[in-house]
Amino acid sequence: MTAEGFLEGRRLQLARGVLLQCIMGGYPPSRFYGSDDGDLALVADPKQIHRLPWSQQPRALAICDADELTGESSRLSTRGQLKAVVARYAALGLAPVVATELEFFVFAPNPDPTQPFQPPMGLDGRREDGHSAFSVSSNNGLRPFFSEVYACMAALGLPRDTFMHEMGVSQFEINLLHGDPLLLADQTFLFKHLLKEVALKHGLTVVCMAKPLAHTPGSSMHIHQSVVEADSGRNVFSDEAGEPTATFRHFIGGQQACLADFTALFAPNVNSYQRLCHPFASPNNACWSHDNRSAGLRIPASSPVARRVENRLPGADANPYLAIAASLAAGLYGIEHRLEPSAAIQGEFEVPDKLSLPCTLHAALERLKRSHLAKELFGTEFIEGYIASKTLELTSFFDEITPWERRVLAAQA
Repeated sequence: MTAEGFLEGRRLQLARGVLLQCIMGGYPPSRFYGSDDGDLALVADPKQIHRLPWSQQPRALAICDADELTGESSRLSTRGQLKAVVARYAALGLAPVVATELEFFVFAPNPDPTQPFQPPMGLDGRREDGHSAFSVSSNNGLRPFFSEVYACMAALGLPRDTFMHEMGVSQFEINLLHGDPLLLADQTFLFKHLLKEVALKHGLTVVCMAKPLAHTPGSSMHIHQSVVEADSGRNVFSDEAGEPTATFRHFIGGQQACLADFTALFAPNVNSYQRLCHPFASPNNACWSHDNRSAGLRIPASSPVARRVENRLPGADANPYLAIAASLAAGLYGIEHRLEPSAAIQGEFEVPDKLSLPCTLHAALERLKRSHLAKELFGTEFIEGYIASKTLELTSFFDEITPWERRVLAAQA
């Protein structure tokens, strides 16, 4: 909308069904969002209005809440779902703290989607071959791109902790500083948007698919989680002697109890399971461990004040609002019901059946469909609408025949 209209407080409205629009552009039946498909109000968060530094023409972006016209948050809004989870912690005098680690690939343009992605041409005239993990010189050919990324992050007020080259070919990772869950979800969303926009200016393509390349590590969005007392800021995962507390155990127990039901919220696309079923430190399990990257729930080595639980299940393709909401809701469920976790695992281990997770989108959606817990925590309207939208996407995928099928199966008798 125009700047004048925005500053005058003109209300921007949106059809409810748009919140269930699938990634191909279609919609599930209207019964999932109200047969009238009435309007929602988009209410800008005054703390999240940003001038876009990469745009030559002056433009701004406002992150909005999707509210019913009566004023309450729409149950179909993932940002609203996250705010509701944080409010449930606040009712107990608690405040969750999170940080996200986002991985992504930087590729050359890919105008033909039937062809694999390729890394961009470097300053030496060569394409990276994937031997640059954590190298101090690995992004030399991309320095103009990353310089603008850093400048745009500063302009948008996005603080960054570390930036590094990851294990994959032209794959990178950013660690955002820990803080309020809603703020971190907004920052993760803004950063992904920023990456793609700046890449286009530099003739590049940024891809946040969970698994864009075969035989290569996928891209995750690990979520680090702790809980503090709202008034004092004390980490309730550690006691005065620096030892783990019962609350810490219960939080892990809740994660273990919910991860299988919530897998489709953390791994929302067909491609998500390519990452999870070919794990390069991408565990598809609900085991927990001290500093073991093979566990879905990892407790990083840290001081007692920084004791936290890292959820390693979400991919870079996950909705940050929904993934953080689901992970925190799981931990709170464990705290409220005093759930005890399984024994911690270390070293090489076999995943018990009860701690294994769905390994396809179809299986994950079926598990979510049967989950009374998911409907209790997020509402029947949201869960059924989410499943309907993702089922459309899965059906669209099955409507196509892949090159593998033609290459391998066509010659079979």
